[in-house]
Amino acid sequence: MTHPWKIIETHFNHSRVKAAESLFSIGNGIMGQRANFEESYTGESLPGSYIGGVYYPDKTRVGWWKNGYPEYFAKVLNSAFWIGIEVKVNGELLDLHTAKVLDFYRELDMQHGLLTRRFTAELPNKVKVEVEAVRFVSMVRTELGAVSYSLKLLSGDAEVELMPYTNADVKNEDANYDEKFWDFVEQSATPSSHYVTMRTKKTDFSVSWFSQYEATANGKPVAFNPVEKHAWVGASAKIKAQKEETITLYKYVGITSSLNHKPENLAKAAQEVAAEAQKFGFAALRAEQSKAWEEKWAHCDVEIGGDDEAQQGIRFCIFQLLQTYTGKDTRLNVGPKGFTGEKYGGSTYWDTEAYCIPFYLSTAGAQVARELLKYRYNQLPKAIENAQKLGFTDGAALYPMVTMDGEECHNEWEITFEEIHRNGAIAYAIYNYIRYTGDRNYLVDYGVEVLLGIARFWAQRITWSEERNKYVMIGVTGPNEYENNVNNNWYTNNVACWCLRYAKESIEWVKKMFSQRYSEIVKKTRFDELNEWAQWTDIVEKMHFPEDKERQIFLQQDGYMDKEQILVKDLEPAQRPLNQKWSWDRILRSCFIKQADVLQGLYFFEDNFDTETIRRNFHFYEARTVHESSLSPCVHAILAAKIGDIDKAYELYLRTSRLDLDDYNKEVNEGLHITSMAGSWMAVIQGFAGMRVRDGQLTFDPKLPKHWTGLAFKVDFRGEVIEFKV
Repeated sequence: MTHPWKIIETHFNHSRVKAAESLFSIGNGIMGQRANFEESYTGESLPGSYIGGVYYPDKTRVGWWKNGYPEYFAKVLNSAFWIGIEVKVNGELLDLHTAKVLDFYRELDMQHGLLTRRFTAELPNKVKVEVEAVRFVSMVRTELGAVSYSLKLLSGDAEVELMPYTNADVKNEDANYDEKFWDFVEQSATPSSHYVTMRTKKTDFSVSWFSQYEATANGKPVAFNPVEKHAWVGASAKIKAQKEETITLYKYVGITSSLNHKPENLAKAAQEVAAEAQKFGFAALRAEQSKAWEEKWAHCDVEIGGDDEAQQGIRFCIFQLLQTYTGKDTRLNVGPKGFTGEKYGGSTYWDTEAYCIPFYLSTAGAQVARELLKYRYNQLPKAIENAQKLGFTDGAALYPMVTMDGEECHNEWEITFEEIHRNGAIAYAIYNYIRYTGDRNYLVDYGVEVLLGIARFWAQRITWSEERNKYVMIGVTGPNEYENNVNNNWYTNNVACWCLRYAKESIEWVKKMFSQRYSEIVKKTRFDELNEWAQWTDIVEKMHFPEDKERQIFLQQDGYMDKEQILVKDLEPAQRPLNQKWSWDRILRSCFIKQADVLQGLYFFEDNFDTETIRRNFHFYEARTVHESSLSPCVHAILAAKIGDIDKAYELYLRTSRLDLDDYNKEVNEGLHITSMAGSWMAVIQGFAGMRVRDGQLTFDPKLPKHWTGLAFKVDFRGEVIEFKV
């Protein structure tokens, strides 16, 4: 069912439980959880509750070890299952895996940040019950989760056992060695509350979960008895209930971590959060939540007329972005899965700089984007260390492919060592931020040091070829990860030269405008202006860029045309997605492209190329692109709109905005593709609305799909909120 403001599920499907857990996930930028059932479920499921910034360095698992490999892969931790409410009726466990589900309805209200579920079920003992559950993670009280759970007997009188609980004895589904990452600290339970405190192994993060609960049966209070097991706390109540009688439980959970509190004060702080919430009441908290979300939407909603699928898709993307990162805690970043799953470890990728910064710049203001850039500046020493591990010297910086604290923790050699274009995305984000905000002082305070480290890396990574009489870049992986260890990836060579030029221009500007600061930077970094600038200039002037002069296109890398040139349209549908059907060897030998590569460069640097050049390259490469990266369709949609192919732009926009809703890549059960959702916003704003920043001004060139009746949105530009309608 397609609703412009809601994600709705109207029937229960055992085979889609994990997928739905991802799609209906909720969060508040600080913590979040998958849409697991409150009551027991013994079928296939991924119980997941995650806290931003709390991670574990899981020891790297590889068949063979190479120098330079990271020692660990940082993983966002699956934490205590705090929504738990075990229900038994006449001794039979309420479990939708074993019960007969008579009707089922689940709704994610994106406008108000609420998850609601209603169902009627017949248990194996023939008892029929009706349940309604509502829950949210508070946007206002960011350490609070709240649950309302109501049960009605439909088939006759029965004994109902109700047990709210918190289970902290959990593990990550993606643990490399099947180990648990938490150590028990303490716990306690009373008839009206319970808490448990755990501490992570190795990293020593501590977290407390404190639950306050109350229940009524037919309007009368219910008495509970505490129950405790190791790292498991709860309370049990047995209720003699009559037919049509409703039992309602409210559960208020304070969740506090040592990121924000002293470890010895965690339980007390969590108790205060839960107690204050209980005093406020569920109805008032729900109204507070709804108001907070309405205020958020007032600044960043995108309205599409005449197309419910497109409208639902973009709001779903914006909703997930808003509940993944709010800018309130600058130690955090935008994990590729957010709080919806464990794949990719919940760490920071180049996705933030390439795709997310434009969204936050326009919808949350310059300060939030500035903090995302400062996140990388603060990790510059680690980036220099990462480069040193690979043999680079003199302050060269290689930012990690995957990180929690600045240290590289990705452990696939073809990406860790070779997908070095990520450095370019970080430099481009600085440029993009300054272009949008006009805040060139960022260069003075932070940016120039980052650009210098990145430029030094490129200068050392590039090689002089005697045979070509050109500079070359050998042994890299471009954005297209279906090509590894190639020579002269056009995009990587291009972004490297751009970085060298931009670093030189930026340093020159700081030297001219802030000579004292320039002197400080020279002393701090031992910058050799004469020799380093001369080297950078020489590289830029003599870099090799592969091209096919006959077709008048840029070649993805040397030798790309040696591959058998088969188009995606000629692939059998049963062969897709390739990464699930083909061997890796077969993928690497094919011409098929995972995501925008040459086209990524044309998107970043479109002003350097005329429209016909972009059109030729777009038609050549899009026909060979399988879009099996979530980051792919958005760039293609923007370029398709630019060259006037609106039907193709719309096709690719739907693919990016509904990637998870329609499960294009058959993997939504693992979690949502959060960072690419910012690309969906870009596809609308930069694609169909044609928004660009040129000479310090916003420009628009709208080209809407023919069946859209209108498009409206707001952007924050240099302190002004601009409302756009077409």
